[in-house]
Amino acid sequence: MDKRKGESVRTVLRWVLALFYAFAGYMHLAKSEPFLAIMPGWVPWPEAVVLWTGVAELLGAAGLLQPWSPTLRRWAGIGLALYALCVWPANINHFAMDMAKPEGGLGLAYHVPRMFAQPLLIWLALWVGGATDWPLRRKP
Repeated sequence: MDKRKGESVRTVLRWVLALFYAFAGYMHLAKSEPFLAIMPGWVPWPEAVVLWTGVAELLGAAGLLQPWSPTLRRWAGIGLALYALCVWPANINHFAMDMAKPEGGLGLAYHVPRMFAQPLLIWLALWVGGATDWPLRRKP
């Protein structure tokens, strides 16, 4: 992929990811019940955790979209990648709780892709933020 096309793809995906996280952050703040419902029992102060994860998503989205500092975009990408890693236990908990329902909950067709999507979200945040070029190395 030539450099200009690669940067265009990165920019478009940065906007897509930022919009995704901005919407998710808004939902954490506006309608916290679904997030509280999937929170593992061992997490202390679940209401505060949901509130601050929403704030983290909104700040990460804003950091990805700001145009003047590649360093800030890189740190926003790193922050969102760490965020996605930290909320993975809630997604795993949701998978286990939902599949244990007598009717099978949302089913494997929902949960299995979601589990595979988490590492992709982690990588995507790092890539669109400019923290990594792997596996699409820039040529010198």
